[in-house]
Amino acid sequence: MRSPISILLLALIIASSLGGLDVDVEAKPQTCSPSGKLRGKKPPPKKCNRINNSECCVEGKLYTTYKCSPPVTRQTKAVLTLNSFEKGKDGGGASECDHKFHGDEERVVALSSGWFNNRKSCFQRIRITAGNGRSVVAKVVDECDSTEGCDGEHDYQPPCPNNVVDVSKAVWDALGVASGEQGDLKVTWSFV
Repeated sequence: MRSPISILLLALIIASSLGGLDVDVEAKPQTCSPSGKLRGKKPPPKKCNRINNSECCVEGKLYTTYKCSPPVTRQTKAVLTLNSFEKGKDGGGASECDHKFHGDEERVVALSSGWFNNRKSCFQRIRITAGNGRSVVAKVVDECDSTEGCDGEHDYQPPCPNNVVDVSKAVWDALGVASGEQGDLKVTWSFV
């Protein structure tokens, strides 16, 4: 004799296959849509720091902004970028979490605004895994702002994309990324 649960499951499967019931077997991934556009302003002379191949805002160019990031999973896909968290370097101002600067030898990161989650990610540790199989644990100390940019506070750089893990040189080196490989490197990450 069949249990009432197995009969109910069988009925659901039959109803679904006949089109009478819409059963979503796989949850659809959440999306993160742009929240707006920001018009670039020309940086004052010698104010945009190009260390680590940083991009400077272009006057009149429209940059997409985001208040969200893709959902965090056990292997969240992201783009790895190199950043200096030292004073006077390409990171702009002091870190959002502790209002301090951090040395290039520290394993620290900045996350895109949605993942930074209004400082809720401050001081959490994340594991980053590169395509070469190497991984490293680092501490979240800053936001890679996806909502603002092209001003002095953001070192006259455009808003970050919504899927960036911006890392110190120590993290970059631990992942075995060659110094000439700066750019859009695909990685995965998760909270530890």
